[in-house]
Amino acid sequence: MINTYIVTYGKRLYGLCRTLCGSSFEADDLYQDTWLQVVRHMDKYDRSRPFEPWLTRICVNLYRNRLRRWSRSPIQQQFSSNEAKEQLLAGVAAPQKEDYSDLYAAIDSLPEKLRLTVILFYFQGMDLAAVGQTLGVPIGTVKSRLNRARNQLKEVLQDES
Repeated sequence: MINTYIVTYGKRLYGLCRTLCGSSFEADDLYQDTWLQVVRHMDKYDRSRPFEPWLTRICVNLYRNRLRRWSRSPIQQQFSSNEAKEQLLAGVAAPQKEDYSDLYAAIDSLPEKLRLTVILFYFQGMDLAAVGQTLGVPIGTVKSRLNRARNQLKEVLQDES
């Protein structure tokens, strides 16, 4: 039974994991952890509701938990400020994205709530209701987050040009 879900939703879920994590290694771990949680909690899934928002919500919640753990880790706490961390990371060579690197950087700079909303709506192709269900917020909140995100992206991208 789970194999059917993996075949149907696996590719989109992996795409979400790659978008959230950036690193393929972290994305692989998040992908596997998401399916493990699905198997563990399949008895709690309400079959009268769509599966994909439930699956996506599990993935997003696992991602948020990882971010919280990372922010409390000793490695993260050794930096006196975000500037110090950014300075160190700026010295690390990263693969360059070809056409959309400015856009991706601008999206990465958004606050987490706005970033997740943009990723789910634009990159995962979810509708407003599915995004709201996944994030546990009303549709109006999804709309306002998308509007704020577009405005912030517009400002950041105009500043860069």
